Amino acid sequence: MKNLSGSNLPPTVGDSNPESDSVVSNDFSTTFGALILGLVFLLGVPGNFFIVWSILARIRRRSVTAILILNLAFADGFLMFLTIFFIIYLAKQTWVFGAAMCKGMFYLCNSNMYASIFLITLMSVHRLVAVVFPRKVSLIASKKIARRVIVVMWVLVMLIAIPSVVFRDVRIDKDERNKTRVVCAPNHTLPRHVRFQYALETVAGFILPYAIIITCYVLILRRLRQTKFKRRIRSEKLILAIVVMFGLFWLPYHVINMIQVAAEWYPDNSPTREMLEHISKSSRAVTSALAFISSCANPVLYTFAGKSYIKKNGLAFMAKLFEGITSDQGGNKKSRVLGKDTLDTSNIQANSSASQSGQNGI
Repeated sequence: MKNLSGSNLPPTVGDSNPESDSVVSNDFSTTFGALILGLVFLLGVPGNFFIVWSILARIRRRSVTAILILNLAFADGFLMFLTIFFIIYLAKQTWVFGAAMCKGMFYLCNSNMYASIFLITLMSVHRLVAVVFPRKVSLIASKKIARRVIVVMWVLVMLIAIPSVVFRDVRIDKDERNKTRVVCAPNHTLPRHVRFQYALETVAGFILPYAIIITCYVLILRRLRQTKFKRRIRSEKLILAIVVMFGLFWLPYHVINMIQVAAEWYPDNSPTREMLEHISKSSRAVTSALAFISSCANPVLYTFAGKSYIKKNGLAFMAKLFEGITSDQGGNKKSRVLGKDTLDTSNIQANSSASQSGQNGI
């Protein structure tokens, strides 16, 4: 049998292979995963590209926060657009797009996964500098420096996602009813390949960045509690909601990664190994779909944070939310942090009252 690109497909994988079952081998898991991805597509694509449009078309002077949010929305929106291919894959329980698309789609998916978490981490670091070191924010967190850091980040993302190309291929598989189908699945030939890829994803794509995020917001919240800003409680709750939501959606995916890594340390035919492999195989599709939700959650949170602008500004409410700057009545421009609705920290001033603001994105 040949794939769509004309190359010979590997033969059906036997039960001795630890990855003999693909993520589409379980009917319930694939059906539930397809439903989640369908909802994510409907919310995430228009939501994130509305953010991109708001920043590009409505904001003339883009702050560092706006630039980071623009990149995050683009990465999330592009990832959400890719879900249509995975929805078809889960619904049909067979890969119909060929070997090249198999490698390419999962590479893009992994790249955007890393880009999203790295951008969220950069936002956290920038907010930390703006709140704790407001006098230095213009020097060490300027737009010029931010753009360079973002370019370096995208290069790093493209490099660190390479294993998803190396360890992914099209093969013949059999479902629960012994029916032959084509799947796009991992092609690890050695246990250490499994341990390397999934450990890299979890450490570089979750543990380290999330540790930085948590550290940043612990320091930020400690700083906020030192002030007497009357709206800081609302800001703190929104900050914590963003961080906690990201962690909850991605944690199951990385737990499954670690379960799959742990299974490789046990000998073949071990009851513990069989149990861990069963858990990872039956849960991979669902946890992957849940992870996608995090990319459509930010537009929902932004809308909630800027709800007071909707009636007044209409479609420009999102841009108004990100600008976070208003002009005073005396004609002098003054940076004012909208503690109730805005979490933009690019214009935080050196005095303590401005450093108490909340930010709607991490």
